Amino acid sequence: MSQQSVIIVRAGPVGLVAALCLAEAGIPVTVVEAHGEVPKDLRASTFHPPTLDMLDRFGISDELVARGLVCPTWQFRDRSEGVVAEFDLGLLRDETRHPYRLQCEQWKLGEALRDRMEGRSDVQIRYHTRAQAVTQDADGVTLTVETPEGETEILTGRYLIAADGAHSAVRKSLDIEFEGLTIPEIFLSMSTDYDFAEAFGDLAPIAYITDPNEWAVLLRTPSLWRVLLPTDPGLSEAEIKDPEVMQQRLQKICPREGKYEIVHATAYRVHQRVAKRYVEGRIFLAGDAAHLNNPLGGMGMNGGIHDAINLTEKLIEVWNGAPLEGMTRYERQRRQVAIDTVQEQSLRNRKIMAENDPAARAAHHDELRAIAADPVRHKAYLMRSSMIQSLQDLEQIA
Repeated sequence: MSQQSVIIVRAGPVGLVAALCLAEAGIPVTVVEAHGEVPKDLRASTFHPPTLDMLDRFGISDELVARGLVCPTWQFRDRSEGVVAEFDLGLLRDETRHPYRLQCEQWKLGEALRDRMEGRSDVQIRYHTRAQAVTQDADGVTLTVETPEGETEILTGRYLIAADGAHSAVRKSLDIEFEGLTIPEIFLSMSTDYDFAEAFGDLAPIAYITDPNEWAVLLRTPSLWRVLLPTDPGLSEAEIKDPEVMQQRLQKICPREGKYEIVHATAYRVHQRVAKRYVEGRIFLAGDAAHLNNPLGGMGMNGGIHDAINLTEKLIEVWNGAPLEGMTRYERQRRQVAIDTVQEQSLRNRKIMAENDPAARAAHHDELRAIAADPVRHKAYLMRSSMIQSLQDLEQIA
């Protein structure tokens, strides 16, 4: 492989967005993917307005809208009281071309990006190729990979983008500290074809349900409803995903005659972590390799795509002769957003939903009602929760 290219580790949404940005700027790219195809990760499904604005450049947003579910409103609810506050993204119509959340599985974005790269001579995607370790010198980077045959191969390039997720081999190879914490409970996600809107006539397609004993999230996707619940970390995965136990938990949320058909279920640990450094010479971290947060608010995948856009804008300048030191602004901007916006908002959402002190719960609910009732505060809240404000704020970071 020619050293005159950028290596990108992993063909998820973050890596593929970065690859297409670079290719469209005339920069050759090699993407290394451990799986045999674009990963079909079922966790992320929410696209925020500014992310769709960014994807417009590829002509992809309209395609995702056609394959997804447009959600103009979302709610905080209480298990016993019902709707606490409803938020109307139509208030953002002057700030974005997409004043709504889009529910669409992230693998559909992966497919759309891959399709746009097919036939391009400046993009090579190497499947069944696993990144192991990386080194660099003043002229370029060297990535050691395991080939489909189980052999070791050396790839070289001018720069490398690590978009290889929470267990990033690149980040570990560079010995970059991943600061933060692991949330105590396990998160259980179950997908069912039952339409919860039939039982709750006032249910928005995205609902965060507060409860002192067991909070929940209900998310509607184009074909299924997804239910997210906190779970005792002392249980084994078999115990958590026991069919009868899952039935009982769904019946507790919404009692119905007959059993729920659970199409898919997964249990996973959730982390709140931010890498100590995003930039190490010619190597750059993005997406889950750089930051992790709980899924309450749908900011993980969106933040990673925002990383990819910011990073490649600066890397294109460096490729064309700007000083490499300019990449440190990517770290300052996106790391600050990860700490001040993504982490703070997702932790705040979890606190609101899990609060068990009656006075504190009442205060949270009253505050949410007051925000929703005031058009100015309502819009400001949506600017933050939809990640538009963070993108505006980072322009002030030198």
